[in-house]
Amino acid sequence: MRTSARPLTSRSVVVGLACVGILAAITTIAQRYGFSSLALDRGAAASWLAGDGLYAYRAPDSHLGTALPPPAALLVALAAVLPLPVAGWLVALAGVAALALALIALAGPVARRYGRRRWPVVLAAGALALTAEPVRASLGLGTLDLLVFGLVTADIVALRRRACADRRARWWPGRPAPAVPAPRLRRMRIEGGWAGIGVGLATALAVTPAFFIGYLAVTKQWRAALTAAATTAAAAAGALLIAPHETVAWAGEVLWRIDRSGPVDAPANQSLAGVLARLYDSASTPLLLWLSFSLLVVAVGMIRARSAHAEGDEVTAFTLVGITAAITGPVTGTHELVWVLPAVLVLLDEAARRRFAARRPPSLRPRRPGSGLATAAVLTYLLVVLAPMSGLTDPVSRNSYALALILLVNALPWRPGAAPTAPAPRVASDRPAIIPPPREPLVRGS
Repeated sequence: MRTSARPLTSRSVVVGLACVGILAAITTIAQRYGFSSLALDRGAAASWLAGDGLYAYRAPDSHLGTALPPPAALLVALAAVLPLPVAGWLVALAGVAALALALIALAGPVARRYGRRRWPVVLAAGALALTAEPVRASLGLGTLDLLVFGLVTADIVALRRRACADRRARWWPGRPAPAVPAPRLRRMRIEGGWAGIGVGLATALAVTPAFFIGYLAVTKQWRAALTAAATTAAAAAGALLIAPHETVAWAGEVLWRIDRSGPVDAPANQSLAGVLARLYDSASTPLLLWLSFSLLVVAVGMIRARSAHAEGDEVTAFTLVGITAAITGPVTGTHELVWVLPAVLVLLDEAARRRFAARRPPSLRPRRPGSGLATAAVLTYLLVVLAPMSGLTDPVSRNSYALALILLVNALPWRPGAAPTAPAPRVASDRPAIIPPPREPLVRGS
């Protein structure tokens, strides 16, 4: 009895401390940001429910309006009947839950691969993520970006499970698939039959996840791409039936305004359009120049994401697409840069793979394998924690996030065989497959 009760008690203590830490973090973040974005969207939703137009609303102090797509506006309209602190806390807790599930899916397999327990690694990753500016801003402003991140990550899990179903093995290492036929819904859950629904819902709540639909089409994952497109279309059709006037106004006018989410030259806008607007000292960006550079970045990001998918690293592929969508959007606030977090995880994992998989002779072995990638991961993490563009005025600091995103699009390495979605060859043994050491070269360009 004593030995069985001790792990349960220690686990309960850890869970309790984690909950207390999360509540303290949300309280501190809410005091700093004040749920200002949620207050704006909530005011627009309240005005809409009162009979005025959703997109005609302007905040009394900032004279800004909402740019939420109609499905997201319908979701936020539920917060209009609640006090702002209650609505903000509900959105923040939902964001923390989505972040926790995403970290379990992203960091859990990495821990298992190195023989570590999953929960300590996930808890450490969650504590570090709460200090990053994208997470702080999303929780403090009351946006839906963490929910969107969680929905897209769910499709990564679904694609992994669908691929591993072909070799009768679950994507969690060491857990074989059931040998007996399962009911239809359970089989759909185990084999990842929902792939595409998460991206489709994320696209309905925000515009930029449409890049993931394009990526699924580029990599010829047609079933997931069609599921995502159909889910987005269904959500849009539902919004059209419930709020036809607002849906038409958003699709015909709001969607095509470059500054629909705020001023293009604002320091918080870390997109390529914001960088060009600040360099030209203009309230708007040079349109043709922005479109030209954006198409180039999209081409590089998609080509490298397709290469990562072909090498069996779906996490890096999705990360490259998410970063590409962030840098090429017209207005990208810091709360939309959540995909920098899995980029840091990829850099750390690749550094560890290089260090532990260096089995060459001492004369050919690198002096410090993986040290460069580990340094890049630490610097990227420090950048998203410190957020230098809010306190410094030099051009590099003001555009630091955008420059980091461009570097990641062009240089983020992928890990061959780390998280495949292509069916692996069958093996005769029932033991879980061991991921082979990465091949050379490890970092491949576009």
